[in-house]
Amino acid sequence: MTSDDAAAHAAIRNLVAYYAHLADGGRFEELVALFAADGELIAGEAPAARGADGLRGFFLGTGENLAVSRPKRILRHHITSHHIEAVEGTRARGAAYFMVLTERGLDHWGRYRDQYVCNDGVWRFQSRRARLDGFAADSWTAERRRGQSEP
Repeated sequence: MTSDDAAAHAAIRNLVAYYAHLADGGRFEELVALFAADGELIAGEAPAARGADGLRGFFLGTGENLAVSRPKRILRHHITSHHIEAVEGTRARGAAYFMVLTERGLDHWGRYRDQYVCNDGVWRFQSRRARLDGFAADSWTAERRRGQSEP
């Protein structure tokens, strides 16, 4: 591995970690900025959120759902087994597993499949696909899937 490859790996790992921290903190504008201008997020079966406006709408909608459904908002994304599969100049791809904890405990888990792009020396998400593998029966995710929320 060259020093440029090592630097790319480190920057991409930081990007993935920063995404989790920003999402957990509800810092949506900063989260949108982690994506390329034409970047996209595909979450499960939902239509892809594309570009800054689409991403912002997706993140704000999720944040509003969290605020309405739970008076105490604790959200912690944990990323594991992050593997950067290839770095080819200014493009790379990778995969990672995630699990999300709330004040109730384990909420949901799944995997990310990412495409990364480097513009002007900054690595961003070109595409992030989040696939849900499972969720706890009494979780916020289960409530969303049932179309219910707590008082």
